[in-house]
Amino acid sequence: MASRVVVPQQARSEAVVGGENKVQKKNVAADGRNRRALGDIGNMVTVRPNDAKPHRPITRSFRAQLIANAEAAKAVANNKKQACVNVNGSLAVPEAVPAGQKRDEAVPKPVHKRANLVKPKPQQELIEVSSDSDDDAKKKNEIRVKKKDGEGASRKKAPTLSSVLTARSKMACGITNKPKENIVDIDAADINNELAAVEYVEDMYKFYKLAENASRPHDYIDSQPELNEQMRAILVDWLVEVHIKFELSPETFYLTINIVDRFLAVKTVPRKELQLVGISAMLMASKYEEIWAPEVNDFVCLADRAYTHEQILKMEKIILGKLEWTLTVPTAYVFLVRFIKASVPNDREVENLVYFLAELGIMHYATIMYCPSMIAASAVYAARSTLNKSPVWNDTLKLHTGYSEAQVIDCAKLLAILHSTVLKSKLRAVYRKYSSSERGCVAMLPVAKALLPAAGAGSI
Repeated sequence: MASRVVVPQQARSEAVVGGENKVQKKNVAADGRNRRALGDIGNMVTVRPNDAKPHRPITRSFRAQLIANAEAAKAVANNKKQACVNVNGSLAVPEAVPAGQKRDEAVPKPVHKRANLVKPKPQQELIEVSSDSDDDAKKKNEIRVKKKDGEGASRKKAPTLSSVLTARSKMACGITNKPKENIVDIDAADINNELAAVEYVEDMYKFYKLAENASRPHDYIDSQPELNEQMRAILVDWLVEVHIKFELSPETFYLTINIVDRFLAVKTVPRKELQLVGISAMLMASKYEEIWAPEVNDFVCLADRAYTHEQILKMEKIILGKLEWTLTVPTAYVFLVRFIKASVPNDREVENLVYFLAELGIMHYATIMYCPSMIAASAVYAARSTLNKSPVWNDTLKLHTGYSEAQVIDCAKLLAILHSTVLKSKLRAVYRKYSSSERGCVAMLPVAKALLPAAGAGSI
């Protein structure tokens, strides 16, 4: 690039005194440092002694002319370094140079051609001439970006060995990258509700899933010589009516059944005291869950004075001793609330039908083999299948329940069979409860035929 010659200037801090070579320093703080002229700041360029021409703006024609000159100079330099060989193999003698003239001066100067006549070859090396103008810098950046984009488009990234092995491992384990849109955030509406405990609700239910097996009663009916499954069903049916009579909360009812099953699993009870166990269990659950719990005399009256005040309190102490005062347990109701919320979109009809199937299930001893979370998840599945919800089981339910459709299908079929036989049974307290208009008459809905056996519903 053409540039101007930088003429060294005399330092401003020096002065010649009396024509002698004496230098006097004017500024001691300068410490002998030369100060550059303001006009040279930012314009430091390489000085070319043979190119001492005034600055000229770089145009396209001038650039092409400079490139042509550089190519011609390079060709001349190559000719001077290498000897020319003729056809016969003898060395060519360079032409004679007139006396008094140097050999370098004998080389004719290249003829300047027009810019439009210069066409560089594709494989020929081009000398880039830097420019200070903004337009030339932008053009260079655009050319480089286009080149990079062309290389990226032509090349395809080959899969690495680690990526292939990771994909195969996920496929073998059944892990797939599903879009997040399939899972609904069921707690988004309760983000400002402090009682919903959105920050801790996931950890709470992880703990409930771990603790439900510790408080789960085992199969005890064979260890009770005077009791059978039908007697337990009669007791639960009567407790449903007592629960409705006192207008107690659902938590009280589910905790009552949990206390009864856990006590019968560790203590042999005669037949005549079975109802006493149920009364004492509901009294304990009411004290634990209710704000205003029923009094002992209220239960005495409901039992038609079959048991005295002292007998109820004595049995309460026995039950608490056998259960080691452990009343804080995750019942099926704890999971029902969460799983109904995960059934998006949910409505009042789905909620009532889920509660109906869950209470109908825990009334029968056949469901004791399933944990509370399984009963709750199966009730949701059976209710959605009864109401023809599509899909019956989705990713949101699978995430929050922790069960797949194949895991809940057996318990859901059992609940459907119990639903189909409720009209034939003499124990109809749950049916009457959910046949009322305030609960949507969900007990009268037809049974999900897809969950019934092919040969028809059997008897339980």
